Amino acid sequence: MVAAINSSHLTQLEHEWFRERELTAAWLRLAFAVIAIVVIQLNPSRVARYPALSAVVLISFLIYSTGAVWLVWKNKLLLTSLGTISTALDTIWIAFIVISTGGTRTPFFFYYSFPVITASLRWGLKGSLPVAGIGVAIYIGIRLSLAAEAMAEPIGIDTLVVRSLYLFMLAGIFGYMSEFEQKQNRKLLVFSRAAGQLAALQERHRIMYELHDGLLQSLATMLLRIESYRARSGETERELAELAQLEDMTRKTMSEIRQFLAGKEATPIAPGTLMERLKDELRFLQGLGIEVLLDCDPEELDLPVEIERELYYVLREALTNITRHAHATRVAIALRQKNNRVDGSIEDNGLGADISHAVNGDRVGMASMRERIEKNGGRFEVRSSPGHGFKIVISVPLDSSNRLAVNQ
Repeated sequence: MVAAINSSHLTQLEHEWFRERELTAAWLRLAFAVIAIVVIQLNPSRVARYPALSAVVLISFLIYSTGAVWLVWKNKLLLTSLGTISTALDTIWIAFIVISTGGTRTPFFFYYSFPVITASLRWGLKGSLPVAGIGVAIYIGIRLSLAAEAMAEPIGIDTLVVRSLYLFMLAGIFGYMSEFEQKQNRKLLVFSRAAGQLAALQERHRIMYELHDGLLQSLATMLLRIESYRARSGETERELAELAQLEDMTRKTMSEIRQFLAGKEATPIAPGTLMERLKDELRFLQGLGIEVLLDCDPEELDLPVEIERELYYVLREALTNITRHAHATRVAIALRQKNNRVDGSIEDNGLGADISHAVNGDRVGMASMRERIEKNGGRFEVRSSPGHGFKIVISVPLDSSNRLAVNQ
């Protein structure tokens, strides 16, 4: 961090770290401003030669210091983004405080340590040593010019040399400590990220074993029982076909889980098969005695792969909810592809519900459907009231540039 810090590249942890550090520096600057005013009030003779200049410098420094505290406190601005400007302002203001309060005999010489310390925090040795050199140059200039001496002889050369060495030593110590701290913090960040990745990997393995030993084993057992029952059953051809469909669905579910465990993206449907899979789902509802209406224009939708996948997930979740909760006798699905958009709705005549409880309660299924549509730049709306069923309305743009603009 020996160069100017680009806050847009900081992690959240680094951002908080820099903010706390800048807030501490801002409070210290404000304390220096208040102390200077108090000292001058206790000893007004310090400004006898330049009272107007002293008043302007001290009051403006107090206003500047207060504004800096407010900006950092409200997270409006990190002064690291304007480090050069703020360090220059600190150095100039302190130089004028020294000039207006007794020149080289001022009691505020130690104020030069403030820009040295803040420069070391921002840039390490590459910042603290140059700022110390600038402070010493200004101080020596005041000594040689005698322009600000308050009716007295300037301090001796020995005192000037000692004070100059003091600033350079301060710059070296704080610069080295700051660079060491920054190196240690970078190491801690690396260790923190590594620990987070390890924890995520361990959690993934735990979930993998839980799914494998729990859900996959249950599905495997279910599949064996379906196969055994179908082999022994003397049911009608329709019922055997239903069992074969259940068997195929179970195999596909197991395949999706294995893909997930292997870190691969699930592919619930092959591209271009949305309507075929949707009709399979609706045939199951018809087998339960539910009247089904499907209106699609055109009959076969031509959708991008990712939109087709998300639309299938949403429709399947909606049909599952109708089967499990709605107690409906009729379901109507409408899909329209037009003007580079796909609009759709799914409606039932079931029990319905209070929207504020059913939607704002953030149930997982409803929240998942909404997220799948909205992350692709679409609109998701739920309409319902007790006794009047549910209606879900969706609209998704098919233009990838529109979806990208929304996500950004």
